[in-house]
Amino acid sequence: MATRVLHRVSGGLGRATSSGARPAGRLVVWSRGFTTSVSRSVKDSWFKSLFVRKVDPRKDAHATLLTKNEESNLYKIQFHNVKPECLDAYNKLCEEVLPSIHADKYYPCELVGTWNTWYGEQDQAVHLWRYRGGYPALTEVMNKLKQNEEFTAYRKERGKMLMSRRNQLLLEFSFWNEPVPREGPNIYELRSYQLRPGTMIEWGNYWARAIGFRQHNREAVGGFFSQIGNLYMVHHLWAYKDLQSREDTRNGAWQQEGWDEVVYYTVPLIQHMDSRIMIPTKASPLK
Repeated sequence: MATRVLHRVSGGLGRATSSGARPAGRLVVWSRGFTTSVSRSVKDSWFKSLFVRKVDPRKDAHATLLTKNEESNLYKIQFHNVKPECLDAYNKLCEEVLPSIHADKYYPCELVGTWNTWYGEQDQAVHLWRYRGGYPALTEVMNKLKQNEEFTAYRKERGKMLMSRRNQLLLEFSFWNEPVPREGPNIYELRSYQLRPGTMIEWGNYWARAIGFRQHNREAVGGFFSQIGNLYMVHHLWAYKDLQSREDTRNGAWQQEGWDEVVYYTVPLIQHMDSRIMIPTKASPLK
């Protein structure tokens, strides 16, 4: 990927300096859709101009601009780090309790998927819930579960097995598919991106186009961004038949015109990124 990105940088510089229409001593550089005109001496580095960007003020929240306005789905993702010797017992406990909550219409929530991390953080469970109705639905479920003796016992027993846990509340990008149950067997990849503050709209604009390059093998499952928890966090969820299928699918994206451009423009928006390969548990609707 670095070779492709550097190739585009050098190509872009060649185009900017080869035009006879540019006044001497000035350089125009295109950086993520913005034009920056930099007056400088010959000795100044052209590379500095790549990092000069103008951010237009916005009057709408990210949630308004990036989500499906006709729906009000809220998602919760949970990361549970389990004591290694307790993982089997933890999975069995979840299989006994979580599907019953998913199936009970009394609770306005759905279990989208539940996994164990295969590659990435070891002895980790990941659960993804959907609340149709947004924050009011989340509050309703929380209040009702407080009165559920089975769930209270489940939480108490689960606490004995965990080393740590954390969660995030998410919204889904409007241009991604809504996650729906699928037959297996599959492996799942959760790619998490910590973006630079102020770049979420840019990310959404580029990926609204990029998602078209990643639909050919039905690998796209869902795309989300955080509202509570780690902010400016994006999660992309993908499904593959196996690791070789993942490799082939990702390599195939580079053969499509325009994919390299998306990578070139979105890489500078990222502060940190992480990948988990996950295996569905028996209770997961995403097999």
